[in-house]
Amino acid sequence: MVTLPPRASSGRYVSRLTSGTLAVVMAGGRGERLRDLTLHRCKPATPFGGKFRIIDFVLSNCVNSGIRQIFLMTQYKAQSLIQHVQRGWSYLRGEFGEFIDVVPA
Repeated sequence: MVTLPPRASSGRYVSRLTSGTLAVVMAGGRGERLRDLTLHRCKPATPFGGKFRIIDFVLSNCVNSGIRQIFLMTQYKAQSLIQHVQRGWSYLRGEFGEFIDVVPA
């Protein structure tokens, strides 16, 4: 009997290495050089290209690489980042061990 390789919910091949990998993303930046844009939000929550945020680059790279267990560590003014992640990244399936967990400091 042939065992098929695991696949992500998108149908892409997921290696055994990435399927069990836990990512810890540090997303608590104040953004000194982006001062005007980060007065009311952390740097990862800064809008980019309309409805996207800077954190979306990191999260989409993780998900597209097959890493579906992600801890997002926040600190400075994280409320808008938390709302964005809850609204935009809630499609991961908890019953399969997939999650993005926001951990405020």
